[in-house]
Amino acid sequence: MSMQKRRERERAEREKLIVTAARELAETEGWDAVTTRRLAAEIEYSQPVLYSHFKSKDAIMVAVAVEGCAELAEELRAARTAVTGGAREALAAVAAAYTAFARRRPALYDAMFTHRVDLPFATPEAPVALQEAFAELLAAVQPITARTDDPGLLTETYWACLHGLTTLIRNGRLPEKTHTQRLELLIGHFAAGVE
Repeated sequence: MSMQKRRERERAEREKLIVTAARELAETEGWDAVTTRRLAAEIEYSQPVLYSHFKSKDAIMVAVAVEGCAELAEELRAARTAVTGGAREALAAVAAAYTAFARRRPALYDAMFTHRVDLPFATPEAPVALQEAFAELLAAVQPITARTDDPGLLTETYWACLHGLTTLIRNGRLPEKTHTQRLELLIGHFAAGVE
């Protein structure tokens, strides 16, 4: 292995270590606990080394958000493709997978969709992982789209509903015990007339 490739590999490994440490710290103590000083101590590198990879905590959150979107895309794809029924069942499976992901990884979800991060959403410049996550939502919504509907806008509305339900439950505004019924209502209205 050439010296250049080894350095690139080591750099990528350090970046992964920083992102993993940030995620773990955020999940256990919240994003306020994630500081460059704390991360440097956690990974046993100096702050200048950390800054050589990420210019700020926000840049770390962007990396976390992109990684999270890749994981979300995988989970949504697995849920959607595991369905043996029709479009309605696929839409329901994706809804359940989305909300389960958000509940299982609250700090990651916050980095992806709640905290302000410098990521372009809904543009061609969006990172591939963001596009793939949205594409999985679109793949579930498109089969139930009427000919007069815009599939992208309908998917954004579906996503907004899932995000809203997730956020309201997490913040104690809606009771968790009726979450399944809410998802059933949502799918029922989105997929009205679809098998």
